[in-house]
Amino acid sequence: MADLLLPGSYRVDGILDDDALVGAMLTVELAWVRALAATGGASAEDVLATEQAVAGFVPTLDPVAVEGAGNPVLPLVTALRTAIADTDIASRVHTGLTSHDVLDTALVLLARAAAEQTLGALDRVADALARLAGEHRGSVMAGRTLTQYAVPVTFGLTAAQWLIGILDARGALADATGDLPVQCGGAAGTLSRAADLVDDPLATAAAFAAGLGLVAPTLPWHTRRTPVTRLADALVQTCDALGVLADDVLLLGRPEVGEVGEGAAAGRGGSSTMPHKQNPVLSVLVSSAAQRAPLLGAQLHLSAARAVDQRPDGAWHAEWSALRTLLGVTAVAADQAAELTEHLDVHPDHMRRRAESVADQLLAERGDTHDRDLTAYLGVSSRLVERALLRHREVRDDG
Repeated sequence: MADLLLPGSYRVDGILDDDALVGAMLTVELAWVRALAATGGASAEDVLATEQAVAGFVPTLDPVAVEGAGNPVLPLVTALRTAIADTDIASRVHTGLTSHDVLDTALVLLARAAAEQTLGALDRVADALARLAGEHRGSVMAGRTLTQYAVPVTFGLTAAQWLIGILDARGALADATGDLPVQCGGAAGTLSRAADLVDDPLATAAAFAAGLGLVAPTLPWHTRRTPVTRLADALVQTCDALGVLADDVLLLGRPEVGEVGEGAAAGRGGSSTMPHKQNPVLSVLVSSAAQRAPLLGAQLHLSAARAVDQRPDGAWHAEWSALRTLLGVTAVAADQAAELTEHLDVHPDHMRRRAESVADQLLAERGDTHDRDLTAYLGVSSRLVERALLRHREVRDDG
């Protein structure tokens, strides 16, 4: 998925690119033949011939043929059948499925792989934030609301707030990907052609799902796009949480604030014209992902709302790129955020000096600024940090 306009796209190489998509579609086609064989609709010879054809398949498709079919499934099926010498066996490949079944299920497989990487990155982010929250639970800093000084807080509490946002998003993403469904309905969601091949098409669909490690849904979801929008919502929530973290780092890292900073790394953050600069590149890129994600999620909801008839005209097609892009943007941002938080430079002495210099403002709420002890006006900050750390431990223990 190399993309010069998505810096960091190399972090998802081999997971979401066209080769991965072709590989996932081949996996789906093979799983279907195996499911047919398990339920009396195909033979062991059918499975062996399909396995051999899949093993020798070069993952490229003619883009003109893809355009002519309106999706990549028909060109793939044509090429796969051509690779099988026995025409009778070849004719049974894909029989009972429709292009919608294959592409939806293939995208689910890609989503699962991307989500696994994203969840791993979120665990790294959470671990780093838990460390920062624990180390800095007593590091006093100026609290800010509506861009202005408010009351004293601690950097530990700030990190704990980031942590809870990440844990919430991780839970939503784990839930959305923990029961991803196979798509299996045939031409119009009735499994009519499969019923010509097997006694119980629903048993075949269940075997198909089991073979891919997916869930067999109650009904095909050709026009009920809840699995897609639920996943999209979790991905957007993840980018939301990452965006808050990144934007806070950007604000606190401005030269005139200087309370945190990105860890230095060779080759990162330089300017093409200003040699003095060390740009907070990771934070900038994570922030940009958070700004892109909501509109990608909105596209998927719009497509879901227009999924008419038994299979829609255009709404389904509009999903593909939006979903793959959202998966990639989120996975890349999560990995960048892990690197950011693991190497974040925190300057507690600078935080305290600033807070002490504006103590009159930070303590104005209490009505008595003669006592300038900032630590006496932190409320239950330390207990809130401990709650966040406890939840982190529980999530990690469950994981």
